[in-house]
Amino acid sequence: MRQSKADREMSDEVRRSVAAACRALAADGLVLGTAGNVSARVGDALAITATGARFESMTDAQVTIVGLDGEVLDGEFEPTSELELHLGIYRNFGAGSVVHTHATTCVAVSCVVDELPCVHYQMLTLGGSVRVAPYATFGSPGLAAAVVEALQGKSAALLANHGAVTYGADLAAAVESSKLLEWAATIYWRARSMGEVRALDQAAQTAVVQAAVEKKYGTTQPLSDIETAGA
Repeated sequence: MRQSKADREMSDEVRRSVAAACRALAADGLVLGTAGNVSARVGDALAITATGARFESMTDAQVTIVGLDGEVLDGEFEPTSELELHLGIYRNFGAGSVVHTHATTCVAVSCVVDELPCVHYQMLTLGGSVRVAPYATFGSPGLAAAVVEALQGKSAALLANHGAVTYGADLAAAVESSKLLEWAATIYWRARSMGEVRALDQAAQTAVVQAAVEKKYGTTQPLSDIETAGA
């Protein structure tokens, strides 16, 4: 089933956003060449990068519209070989966007550990520690299933000897989580190079959540509100 005119207009806007996000990820060094894929929800479909498209020069036309059943609804190119991985995340977690990268430190860490421990409280936005999905061939049903399993209760996962995946309520959130995951993996790598890594235990993580709620962490507050709260 093809898209209506209104759906195509909405899809075109999301296509532009996905292509721009891809170019930004390449500029930030999180992807190299064609190594990765990005998608974003468009109503009952998704806009997803085409197979073989280079991130640093991604164009709107290289983003294909696909239904949640995997049917291509609009576009000139075949969608990424990791389509099933993306579809599995949308079906199971109600995601608004999915980002898959081969970010250098994420790949390196995925070759060594079965779980990236919670080494910094900002990782709580990813669900705390990050599981490493067992290795499976790219584009395979086995990889898609392993990633869905690794994402239970999380919004990020590493793929053994492969890369990383994050999802969010929208494209901006998924991209930011991808950057955070690579940062956390880098922190872990550097800490491990110096000795035994000290991770945050459950009590420390719970305390952070409570403090974040009480202090409205991550949001700006007018000075008058802060003064009133302290009065």
